[in-house]
Amino acid sequence: MTTPDAAGLTHFDGEGRAHMVDVSAKPVTDRIAVACGSVVMSTDTLAMITSGQAKKGDVLGVARLAGIMGAKRTADLIPLCHPLPITKVALDLRPDPSLPGIVVEATVKTGGQTGVEMEALTAVSIACLTIYDMVKAVEKSMRIEGIRLILKDGGKSGRYEATP
Repeated sequence: MTTPDAAGLTHFDGEGRAHMVDVSAKPVTDRIAVACGSVVMSTDTLAMITSGQAKKGDVLGVARLAGIMGAKRTADLIPLCHPLPITKVALDLRPDPSLPGIVVEATVKTGGQTGVEMEALTAVSIACLTIYDMVKAVEKSMRIEGIRLILKDGGKSGRYEATP
């Protein structure tokens, strides 16, 4: 198993070269990660999405599927991520008039030797990008904000919960 260098980064070998971490000696444990982010937009664009009037169709339904697909393809997108046997991906997309916009939360689970934080973050990122893509013709000034890990549990490092 790879040990961290002086800076604590396991994705670099002793000579500073990037490499995929060897997780073969790690035990298989249940792991979960939850990430969130949002797409901020005008109240008119939010109303168009929530009323089902977007010309490209069901914005939230398509974004949910895109997020699930993104989580499943994380190892193809991020060079040093391990392909994982994902056991659950769930996305919650909630209209929030106080932003105004859509809040996206992804939960990813696995039973494996490494965590699913990157899969949860990728799911949120792809869902947010899909929302933007589906309504950009109406509002190009939308902002994707606050993508972050809010929970991870399992593995050697245990539980992490972000502060609100």
